[in-house]
Parts: sequence; C-alpha cells; structure tokens
Amino acid sequence: MSGRPTDDIEKADLGKATPARLVAMIMAAVSPVLGVASWLVWAGVPDAWKPALTASPQSAVALTFPAVGAFLIVHRPRLNMAWLMCVGGFAAAVSDLSDALMLRAAASGDLALAGWMRLPANVGWAVCGLTLTMLLPLYSPDGRLPSPRWRAALLLGWASITLTLVRNTFKEPPPAAGYLFPEVIPNPLAVPALTPYLDTLAAVGWTGIYLAMALAALSLAVRLRGADPVLRRQIGWPLLAFTGYIIFLVVAAFTQKFLWAAIVWAAVIPFAVAFSVMRYRLYGIDTVISRAFVAAGVVAVVSAVYFGAGALSSLVVSGYGQVAGVAAALFAGAFFQPLRRLLQRVVDRMLYGSVGDPALLAERLTQAVRRGDPANALTAVVGVLRDGLAVEGVAVEVADGEPRYVESGRVGDSPREVPLVWHGERVGRLLVGPPGPRRFPAAHNERVLTTLTPYAADVAHAVRMAADLQRSRERILTTREEERRRLRRDLHDGLGQTLSAMAMTINMARLSLADSPDTADELLRELHTGMAAVTGDIRELVYGLRPPALDDLGLARAVRDLAERSSPGIAVEAEVEGDLSRLPAAVEVAVYRIVQEALTNIRKHAAASSARVVLQRERSGLRVLVSDDGKGLPESVRSGVGLGSMRERAAELGGICVVSGEPGGGTRVEVMFPLLTAPSEALA
Repeated sequence: MSGRPTDDIEKADLGKATPARLVAMIMAAVSPVLGVASWLVWAGVPDAWKPALTASPQSAVALTFPAVGAFLIVHRPRLNMAWLMCVGGFAAAVSDLSDALMLRAAASGDLALAGWMRLPANVGWAVCGLTLTMLLPLYSPDGRLPSPRWRAALLLGWASITLTLVRNTFKEPPPAAGYLFPEVIPNPLAVPALTPYLDTLAAVGWTGIYLAMALAALSLAVRLRGADPVLRRQIGWPLLAFTGYIIFLVVAAFTQKFLWAAIVWAAVIPFAVAFSVMRYRLYGIDTVISRAFVAAGVVAVVSAVYFGAGALSSLVVSGYGQVAGVAAALFAGAFFQPLRRLLQRVVDRMLYGSVGDPALLAERLTQAVRRGDPANALTAVVGVLRDGLAVEGVAVEVADGEPRYVESGRVGDSPREVPLVWHGERVGRLLVGPPGPRRFPAAHNERVLTTLTPYAADVAHAVRMAADLQRSRERILTTREEERRRLRRDLHDGLGQTLSAMAMTINMARLSLADSPDTADELLRELHTGMAAVTGDIRELVYGLRPPALDDLGLARAVRDLAERSSPGIAVEAEVEGDLSRLPAAVEVAVYRIVQEALTNIRKHAAASSARVVLQRERSGLRVLVSDDGKGLPESVRSGVGLGSMRERAAELGGICVVSGEPGGGTRVEVMFPLLTAPSEALA
C-alpha cells in the first residue's frame, strides 16, 4: 500500500492521540485483563462444575490479537485488518470470561444468571470466529479482498457463523440424564420449535464454518500465484500461520490431544500478520516453511518406521523388549539422513519450482562448463545463476580477465555483491540483481550461492589464467618482434653501413696503391681500425642473443664470474648445489639475466656490504636466490623495469619470482623454475 495518498495521511497522523487509537489501546489493555480474570474465575469453580478443558484457542487470541492490532492501528490507523484483530481478540476475551462466570454462577446456585451468561459467551465466540478465522485471512496482507468473487466466501462464513450462533442461542437445554454438570443450566431464550432441527443446523453450520475457513486460507494461496516477490513474501507469513491453525483445529476436533497445538498457532497468527503488514524481515519465511515441512515429514516417517520396526522386532524376538527397542531405533536412525535430504529436495521443488534443487543447478553448470572454453563457460555460469536465483540479472566481474565483465539480464544500480575466492585469492565478484517474479527467493538464494559460487570462482580463475596466457603470448610475440627490429636496425644501420664504408675504403686504397703508397697505407690502417669496430659490434649482437659466458664457462662458472665483477666494493658469495650442466638453454639465459639484474639493483639501490647468490638444482626444479644485507624495500614499493623484467622472464618459463624485504632488513629475490626430469634421472 506504499505510495498511496492514504499512507501519507497515516504518516502525518502518526503519534496523534486520535479516538481510534484510544479505543484500540483500551481494547488492547482490557482484553488480557479479561483473559486473566477468566483464569482466576476458573480457579474458583468447583471440580464438579469445571469442564475438562478450560483453555482454548480463544484464550491465546484474547492475549495476543488486541495488543498486536493496537500496535498496527498506531502505525496504520485505517488498516481494517488491525481493527479485525482488536475486535476479534476483545470478543474472545468476553466469551472466555462469560463461560467462566456462567459455570461459577451455576455452581453458586444462581442458575438464572448462568443462563443469561450464555448469551455473551456465544456472541463473543461468533464475533471472534468471524473476524479472525474468516475475515482476517481474506483481507490479508493489504486489507483488500483478492477479488470481488471472494465475497461469496465472506458470505458463506458470515451465514455459517450466524446459523451456529442462532442454534446455540435459542436451543433448549439437554435433559438431566447424561448432563455434564450437577444441574441443568436453563436457557431463557430457548425456542422449543427448533429442537427437531438442532442436529441439522449444527451439521450445516459447522460444515460451512470449516469450508469458509479453508477458503479463507485458500485465498492467500491464490494471491501467492500472481503476486510480485515482495507481496509473495508478505503472504507467506499469514499463510503459514493460518494453515497451521486450521490443520490443528480440525485435528483437535477429533482428538483433544492436539488442542494445545491449535492454541499455540492461534497465538502466533497476529505476529505473522504484523510481520506481513509492516514488511519487517520477511525474507526468512521460506526457510521457516521449508524447515517446518521437513521437520514434520521427518518426525512422521521416522516415528512410523520406529514403531513399525519395534512392532516387527517384538514379534520376531518375542520376550526381548529391549532388543526390539534398540533394533527399532537403529532402523529409524538409518532412515533419518536420507529422508531429510529427500524431503528437503521435495520442499525446495515445491517452493521454488524446477530450480529448487541446488544440486541440479550444479550439475547443469558442470555440463555447461565442460562444453565450452572459459569465456563461454563464464556466460553459462551467469545464465545458470540467474535461472537458479530467479533474479532480474546476474553479472560476473573478473579481475584482470578477458572478458572482464559478463552480464545476463539487468543487475540494476545497487546489486548485491558476492566475492569470488579461489584458494584464498579473490579472483572477481558476483553481482546479483533484484528478485524476479518467483516465490520466496531470498533464503533459497543463499543455498544456491553456497553451492554454485565455488564453480563460478573456478571459472573466473580459468578466465584469468586464459587471459594471462594470452597476454604472455602477446608479450613473447612483441618481445620477439622488437628483438628482430633491433637486430635489423643494428645490422642495417650499424654493421651494414660500416661494411659499405670499408668496401669503399678498399677501392680507394687499390686506386692509390700505385700512385700514392702512403695514402694507401693510411687507408688500410683506417680499414683495420674499422674491422676491429665491426668485430666488437658483432660480439655485442651475439652477446645480446645469448651471453657468451654461458657457452664458454657454463652457467655455474658464468654466475660466479658475474658475481665477482658486477658489484665492486660488495662482497658477493656465489653457491651452486647440484648439476647445472644439462639445463635448457632458455632457463640458463633467464637465470643469468635475473642474477645480473638483481646484482645491478644491489649495486645501485641496496647500499649493501655483502650479498649472496644461490643456485640450487632440485629434482623437479631450479631454485635461484639472490639476497643482500642492504636497506631493504620501502613500505610502498613500485615495481620498475628491472623487477618487472625478472618476473616476466620467470613467468615465460612457468616459474615464479618473489621479491621481498623489509626496511632495514635487506632484499631477497627468490625464483623457482620448473624442470622436466630427464629419463636417466627418473630411472636413477
């Protein structure tokens, strides 16, 4: 009802002491007093005049309905449901007190007064039944009938209650033989002409009452089918309360043992209606319904299995009652967990339809992921999640992924955010949009998210890895092309031009050799100098492709030589463990360049007095460690070209490079390269 003009009026009137609120407060205060007074009166009634049951659902109604109704009237003065609760609860209190006073007066010998007290008792019962068990469900949760057609149910309830009230008010007292109390309480309003029709009136009246109550509860179920998500959650609370009350009330009509359950449900109804009207924490109703159905089903089936197994065991092992009890308990216990899972799946499908079982959604997601690449799998994840959550939209945002953002539907301006975590690392986030037209989505969503979020995190991680692989390939290709461009430039612009100049010098020397030997000799000297420069350029090109020290000395000696000459003034210790003679060429170059870059950083930035280089060959990898005792890394370090190149060189070969260090504690560069085990080593 939000957004209507009446709501603005009610908000403006909130807090004013209007006559309506005053009447509601009086009924809320008087009804519990009348209810407690009836208990005190019952306590003074002699046992001969006291019925077997002095408490009824009306007793609970008198205590809870007026108070909750007055609370609603304070906030929503024009809400007819609140007035039904107040009037019905007050009528229940009047009926209870009148019943107690009737038997108290009869026990005291005032049978005439007792006869007249039957009238307010009957009227209070009729008003309570009509307002609370028929009108209130029909007008819940917004104070309006579902449609004009439901006026027939309203008319049926009014006619049935009125017919039963007329019968109870004007019937003749029963004969003394078989009467429940010591003396017959007279009825001053008795109409003897109705006596032949009393049984018929009772049958027709009570049939109409139970049918009207069932239709009233059915009206809530009918509203549920065509309502939006918020209204469905509103309807859930009163529907559960009224359904439970009607079921236990009908059962109590056949066996009084279940009357206490009807009393409890009657006390719960006003709070369920208040939750529905005020829209306060409505989102757990499906959990309540689900667990109630599951618990009831488990109790019923396990009890049947227990007693059945006990009876069968007692017949088979007659005379061993304890053995039969243990056997029955074990048999029932074996049924408990499978039965609970089965009932949970059944209830989930009942509440949420074809997407009610998260396990089925997980299976659908698994099949979808298997059929496509990571990008298509991410689209499948979004689609299955949207279907399972029954929301208007779902999106997945992957950190450093490609695609980075995939959306199905519309998540809106303020979606719910669920982090996607893969082995402790956050790889993205899941954005869940507003609920769609489906019953009770919220608590079911938690079960779906708990089941499917790990799958989404796995796919998001796969998308990140695919993107990292693609970027790595692009970097390798770019680096290779840049290297080719550099070689072409060096060969064409440097070495090529130098060789051309040398060729011209040779021609000039040949021409000058006969006429001017001194000039030719000078040209040949320049040619010799140019050839030395060309030799140096060629060595630099070769060194750029692969350090010659690796071929001349091997990795171990090349690293030791690098440690000795790369950082003058710093004592660098190099240690080699294991055989490094059969490493792949790419690994040798990467190790040499990383150690070279690390030692350069130590010389330029560390302000260290000593450093240590360790190469350790293990069975499945090569570990490289370069550490120093310098000033360490600052608290906020930004990776430069050197650190980035070390990490990239390690990543290109599937390795990991970690640079760590605290201020004043030195710096530590640790690299781990995976290596394929050689066949000879595998057999060793």
